Amino acid sequence: MEECIKIRRYEEFLTDKDFESLIEAKNVPAVLCGCIKNWRAFSLWNPRNDGLNYLQERVGSCVVEAMVSSSAPVFYGDLGSHQRVPLPFSTFIDLCKKRMHMQTEQQQHLDGDHCVASQTDHTQHDFSSLEDVPDQIYLAQVSIMNNDRQEKVQLGTLMEDIQTPPILGAKELSSINLWMNNAQSRSSTHYDPHQNLLCIVSGRKQVVLWPPSASPSLYPMPIYGEASNHSSVALENPDYSIYPRAECSMEFGQKVVLEAGDALFIPEGWFHQVDSNDLTIAINFWWRSNTMSCMLEHMDAYYLRRILRRLIDKEMDQQLLKLGTGRNKMCAIKLPNHKQTNHADENCSQMLKGIDLKEKRLNEGNTLIELESDAVQVLHELMSLVHNSVSASQDQQSPSTSINDYELIHNGKCEKIVNAYLKDDPVAKILWDVEPQTLQNVFLAMANNFPRTLEALVLHVLSPVGAEVLTRKFDEMDEQTLEEDRNRFYEVFYSVFDDQSAAMNSILKGKELFTQQAFKNVLDKFVGVNLESSKSGVR
Repeated sequence: MEECIKIRRYEEFLTDKDFESLIEAKNVPAVLCGCIKNWRAFSLWNPRNDGLNYLQERVGSCVVEAMVSSSAPVFYGDLGSHQRVPLPFSTFIDLCKKRMHMQTEQQQHLDGDHCVASQTDHTQHDFSSLEDVPDQIYLAQVSIMNNDRQEKVQLGTLMEDIQTPPILGAKELSSINLWMNNAQSRSSTHYDPHQNLLCIVSGRKQVVLWPPSASPSLYPMPIYGEASNHSSVALENPDYSIYPRAECSMEFGQKVVLEAGDALFIPEGWFHQVDSNDLTIAINFWWRSNTMSCMLEHMDAYYLRRILRRLIDKEMDQQLLKLGTGRNKMCAIKLPNHKQTNHADENCSQMLKGIDLKEKRLNEGNTLIELESDAVQVLHELMSLVHNSVSASQDQQSPSTSINDYELIHNGKCEKIVNAYLKDDPVAKILWDVEPQTLQNVFLAMANNFPRTLEALVLHVLSPVGAEVLTRKFDEMDEQTLEEDRNRFYEVFYSVFDDQSAAMNSILKGKELFTQQAFKNVLDKFVGVNLESSKSGVR
């Protein structure tokens, strides 16, 4: 876990300026211990201190929306997994009292004390009328204040018992909500599109949080769905065959425990999953972040493209790192058909033996180049892979064709590999691991001595990932070479092609295919849109 996104706990009192500069500006969660202990609600709502009777008298028969789910005690956020049912608040409080009474009796039975004793008077309630009400019921996001939809406010009378924490200063709040459960419950993993301050009035909550960058391991639901801010992965018995990345999700998660009086700042976009103890009461405050408030709507399309481009670039870098690093790994790659007689290998070896690779003339001028042993090995490996690839293709198309008859290859007998994006790709691995200057010398040697092999490599054997690696190597060469030498290299390199524009277009098309695959991966990981789902059951 990067130090910059580790969650901190603050025991001391913070001002609104402290909160804004030390916490909110960093977009990292923070626990604010004892932040709301001065609330009236902290003492008046306490179920162990006759708080349920107080709430029942305060709110009366006001009807609220309760969340009921067949998957309880786990409550999933998508509409297909739960129902919102109207319920008198007093009825919910009676259900809480019933549960408290049953727990008290069980504890007394365990203690051997059968005397009727309780902090609240349970005998005056008729619980037989509650038999049809499920034990697992959750008052989730019941509105106390809502600036956007005043008609949705259901518990406005409770405003007198709470106050906006001083750390929020003069922020314009979007809404204030009550969260209350009668029994242990667990909410599904999700993020909120607002800044969030979650305040524990009574009970205890355990919260696991993931940064937005951990989205790939949480499989967010498709962005076009009604529950796009929720994870697709089931909390109970997750199917890792369908969601393999979820198996390592906890590597990115951080767990905090909140006691009564504590508050937790949850920045927008941070995934969180909440476990609540029996009879836990919480209040949360939502407000728009400065980032979103400052975003102009007419700029959305531009920001979308910029953000997608950044994610695609990062995805490409991560995929290329899988190719391996260091010549030691590259040297361990076994050539095709090793230990077997192969016409292509023999042909390649004979050609290599016929040339003084330590010192040779590369053009009609006086430019000389010396190939070191590692460059000789790279040259041999690339040529062997190209000739074996061509040979395999011709064996499938026309077994009688000579391996050196490049006209048949040029006419389409050897098709470019376009589906080996991130699969085992020995050519891409060789290009990735070799030093730029060494690779430049190898290409010069191929251009002057094996031009048809270089042509086949670029036009027919180079995969999309190989094309991406090649252009990155070209960039590294450019940084290490003077302009005159750089121009001369490209002049020699492209001179082997009958149509130089076709060679450039082949490389560019490969790069675009690789980038397109990275784009698909980004859509799947961060947006929940899997364009390959129809082809494979694994995401």
